[in-house]
Amino acid sequence: MYKLNRNLIIRLIPLMLTFFAMGFVDLVGIVTNYIKKDFQLTDFTANLLPSMVFFWFFIGSVPTSMLMNKIGRRKTVLISLIICSIAMVLPLLDYSFALMLISFSLLGIGNTIMQVSLNPLISNIIHGDRLSSVLTFGQFIKSFSAFLAPIIAAWSVAWCGDWRLLFPIYLIEGVIAFITLAKEKIPEKITGKISSFKQCFSLLKSPLILFCFLGIVCHVGIDVGTNLSAPKILMDKTGISLASAGYATSIYFLFRLFGCLSGSIILARYSISRFFRFSTALLCSALIGLFLFKSIWTLYICIACIGYANSNLFSILFTQALLSKPNRKNDISGLMIMGIVGGTIFPALMGFFSDLFNTQTSSVAIMGIAALFLFFLSKKVTI
Repeated sequence: MYKLNRNLIIRLIPLMLTFFAMGFVDLVGIVTNYIKKDFQLTDFTANLLPSMVFFWFFIGSVPTSMLMNKIGRRKTVLISLIICSIAMVLPLLDYSFALMLISFSLLGIGNTIMQVSLNPLISNIIHGDRLSSVLTFGQFIKSFSAFLAPIIAAWSVAWCGDWRLLFPIYLIEGVIAFITLAKEKIPEKITGKISSFKQCFSLLKSPLILFCFLGIVCHVGIDVGTNLSAPKILMDKTGISLASAGYATSIYFLFRLFGCLSGSIILARYSISRFFRFSTALLCSALIGLFLFKSIWTLYICIACIGYANSNLFSILFTQALLSKPNRKNDISGLMIMGIVGGTIFPALMGFFSDLFNTQTSSVAIMGIAALFLFFLSKKVTI
C-alpha cells in the first residue's frame, strides 16, 4: 500500500484545492439547462455554451505545454486560477447570452491551462505508477466540486430566486486555491526550452499515445454529454420538471465522486488494466439501459452506473501515456488534455441529433458509440 507522510499531504493540499477549482468547468451542464430555459434556446444553440468551454482544450492545450517548458508548471497553474476567477465574476456583472458566452470561453481557457499544467505538477511530488491513484483522488475532489453545483443552483433558486449565487461561492474557493498555491514552493526543473508544434504532435505517431488521446476524447464526451443531457433525458422520458430533473446531474457526480474515491484505493492495490476493463463494460451496459428503460428509478440507476464507470478512465489513460515517455511529460500532457475537445464534439452531435429526431435517446446513442470504443481500448491498457 502506497503511503503519504504528513508533510507530503500538507504539500498536496493547495493542489487538491486547485482540483476543486478545476471542477468549475463541470458546472456548465446544469448552468446550460438554466440558460436554455431563461433565454428559450433550442438544444443545438444551448449546447454551444459547453462547446465554447471545451473548444479551447483543442486550441490551447499544446501551446500551454510549451508555456510550461518556459515558465514552469506551478506558475502556469496560477495563471489558470486567475482566468477562471475572472470567468466567475462576469455573470455577476450582467446576465446576457453574449456575456455568458464570454464567461464560458474564459472558463474554457483557464481550465485548459489548469488541466495541462496541474496533472504533471502532481508528478513533481508523486512518482511511478502510484501517480494514477493520486490523480484519481484529484478527480474525486474535482467531482465533488461538480456534484455541489446543481445543489447550490437549486438552493439558490429556492432561497433568493437566482441560481447565479453559485458563481460568487466558487469564486471565493478559486481565490483561496490561488493564495495557498502561490505560497507553496514545489521544486521543478525548468529547461526554458520550448518544443515545436511538430515535435508535440509527432508523439501521436506512437499507437499507444494516439489510442490514449482518442480514449480521452470519448471519455470526456460521455462525461460532458451525461452532465448536460441527464436532466433532459429524464424530462423527455418521465415528464418531470427541470428543478427535479437537475438532481440527475448530482446523482451522476455523486457516483463519479464515489468512483474516484474507491478508485484511488483500488488503483493503488490491484491491476489497473483489469479495473479499466470492468469500468468500460459497466459503462456500455449502463448506456444500453439508459437507452431502453423509461422508469425514473431505473434511469437514475443507469446514470449512477455511468458516473461510477466513467470516474477513473481519465486518470488511467493519462498515466498510461505519461509513463510511456516520462521525458516528454509536458508535451504528452498537452496532447492528452487536447482530447478534452470531446466535450465540444459530443454535445454538438448530441444536440444536432436530438433536435433532428426530437428525442433524447439520440444523445444516448452517440455516447454509446464512444463507450464501445473505450471497451475496445481496454485491450491496450497495460499498466
